[in-house]
Amino acid sequence: MAKDKTPTTEEELLIEQEFNALIDDYLKTNHRRKVDIITKAFMLAKEAHKGVRRRSGELYISHPIAVARIVCGEIGLGSTSICAALLHDVVEDTEYTVDDIKALFGEKIAQIVDGLTKISSGMFGEDVSAQAENFRKLLLTMSDDIRVILVKIADRLHNMRTLGSMAPAKQYKISGETMYIYAPLAHRLGLFAIKTELEELSFKWENPEEYESIKQKLQSTHRVRADIYQHFAEPVIEKLNEQGFKYEIRAREKSIYSVWNKMQAKSVPFEEIYDIFAVRIIFENEAGVDEKKRCWDIYSVITDIYKLRPDRIRDWVSRPKANGYQALHLTVMGPDGQWIEVQIRSRRMDDIAEKGFAAHWKYKEGRIEEDTELDKWLKTIQEILESPSPNAMDFLDTIKLNLYSQEIFVFTPKGEIRTLAQGATALDFAYDLHSDIGDHCIGAKVNHKLVPLSEKLNSGDQVEILTSKSQTPKPEWLGVVTTAKARTKIEYALRKLRREVAKKGEELLERILSEGDVEMTPAILDRMLDYYQKPNKEDLYYAIGSEEIALPQKIEKLLALKKQNPDNVLLKYMKQAFQAVKKSDKDKAEKPPMEYEKINPKKTYILEEDSFNKNFVMPPCCNPIPGDKVFGFLREDNEVEVHSIHCPVGLKLKASHGDKIINLEWGSYTQFPFVTTITVAGIDRMGMLNDITKVITAGSLNIKGMSIESNDGIFDGRITVYVHDVNDLQTLCSRIAKIKGVKTVNRKQSTV
Repeated sequence: MAKDKTPTTEEELLIEQEFNALIDDYLKTNHRRKVDIITKAFMLAKEAHKGVRRRSGELYISHPIAVARIVCGEIGLGSTSICAALLHDVVEDTEYTVDDIKALFGEKIAQIVDGLTKISSGMFGEDVSAQAENFRKLLLTMSDDIRVILVKIADRLHNMRTLGSMAPAKQYKISGETMYIYAPLAHRLGLFAIKTELEELSFKWENPEEYESIKQKLQSTHRVRADIYQHFAEPVIEKLNEQGFKYEIRAREKSIYSVWNKMQAKSVPFEEIYDIFAVRIIFENEAGVDEKKRCWDIYSVITDIYKLRPDRIRDWVSRPKANGYQALHLTVMGPDGQWIEVQIRSRRMDDIAEKGFAAHWKYKEGRIEEDTELDKWLKTIQEILESPSPNAMDFLDTIKLNLYSQEIFVFTPKGEIRTLAQGATALDFAYDLHSDIGDHCIGAKVNHKLVPLSEKLNSGDQVEILTSKSQTPKPEWLGVVTTAKARTKIEYALRKLRREVAKKGEELLERILSEGDVEMTPAILDRMLDYYQKPNKEDLYYAIGSEEIALPQKIEKLLALKKQNPDNVLLKYMKQAFQAVKKSDKDKAEKPPMEYEKINPKKTYILEEDSFNKNFVMPPCCNPIPGDKVFGFLREDNEVEVHSIHCPVGLKLKASHGDKIINLEWGSYTQFPFVTTITVAGIDRMGMLNDITKVITAGSLNIKGMSIESNDGIFDGRITVYVHDVNDLQTLCSRIAKIKGVKTVNRKQSTV
């Protein structure tokens, strides 16, 4: 942001038009008419940001208006949220305070603006513990009033739409943070359209070449898909019209990011992605007609025409997803010999799928008051927040895992349905019922069959938990559970148990000392820590309480045990210090100090032939090679880790250490070799391995490792080779693909 010249008349008119468009959006909703307070918020924001411009050059006030339009038109919120969106940067960037906002607009709007101000600099500070704590604050604020995060998501969406004016390193930071936190949050809140756009924009800014490549391929193959859709839809439309349905039918294509994601997950090229589009049938809500019955009526029409694939039916009408999503999905064989997914939903279900729970309000009678209509969604998150993991990034991962998980539906012995994350175990289910049941769980019966705690559950399972009063949580349970709720409860119970055992140990030690009429002084405690090799007194007390350390019964023995000649101790420490100095001198002699250039995070660095003998290092997580799109992460030691733009470890770094992201470009490479792995599959035959090896060595490439398995005439292999750049790799893949019997050959992407 920067101060600039007075706005032109044309700019003033443009701002006025945008605000009028916001009011038009608002008047089309069925929220109560509160135009006056929205206008008042706009006038204050306009005055507060007067003369300030965004990096792109446009007036800053255009940003709050755009956020407010997203809040109103794309999320469906009312006047309270619209005002908060208009004012969301006022407290942080101007002289106005939260108290000023409270006096002018009331408690609720001030509370939301305050929540947005606290998290406005990104959810992450400079050190990792602060990042987790800020994220925790965000979620606590979110549980107090969910509109804070809804407005924040709208703010992030507009920032992503206008990211082009930012420097590349800043683009990586914001895109990484968006993909790591905001897209999963939007997904969990049911904001499907916004979640898709956030993923799409993150992918576009981080991978412009791949984005354009897939976009071009989608455009060039659109006609083929349109023909397939037309052949499929004609008889369906005829039948639905015959039966008098009021509906809309259309083909919905996967997003560019979804297509790329599937290509990576399956290690296949674009040409082998067959489910690029799905058919969506949206029927109108009719008074007195049951939506569920209407879904199954349309299902019957389709399955009368086309052959059903029974294992692909998904009934989210009877049992909606946790984010409110409802629809009936089925897959049928189309007339062109391709499996086609069909999604059946009412207009109400479609609105909720696109806009989330806020869309429920459209279907309420009369003018509604936003404040009284907010649903309580965050029960699970609140339970996690009661006792967050002390490890910051683990905490973020736990939350993210919880946000993105798919769901299964499991029954209690009495027939009550419980929703769990896919991959949940019997122990997860026990903790879902109650923390006491989880803490004392010894096993379970799944469908009346006895199973261990680690048994993974499936949708439809009936589960009975077996408990014992003598059972207590074990550290190894953390490797058994998959849900954030269970992990948090176990960690809490283990810490509580540890404190109890440590207390018992402390009391035992004090008793032995008091029997010998000896006071526990810091000197005695230090000698005990030194003797028993414990880093702190809590660990010492725990070791005593858990009987890892057996204390002598008489105090004389305990104290005698610790007695050492002070001169000997001093001599020992002097000797150790002398040896450490000698070792340090020897290391310095063997490895002369390097004159490293001080890295400037705002600069773009070219990776030249000798870069990896200087500041730049290649971590083992993603193995990028020259030609790959990469970025750098500046470590504390002034060395820069080089990560692929797709690296999962790198994604976390972009989200949590945005100020340490460096823009990198490859220079020319001729000598320095890089390791990469390719996967090969095809029809096995005699001499196949020999032919593949010949092609690799003929290209003057060295093989680091090879693993090929053959089963029922089909072979599957992984080959790790040294290459100089992406061109080497593409040439190699092209030559292997020409070998008789080879069906697919692809580069293996990192999934760390």
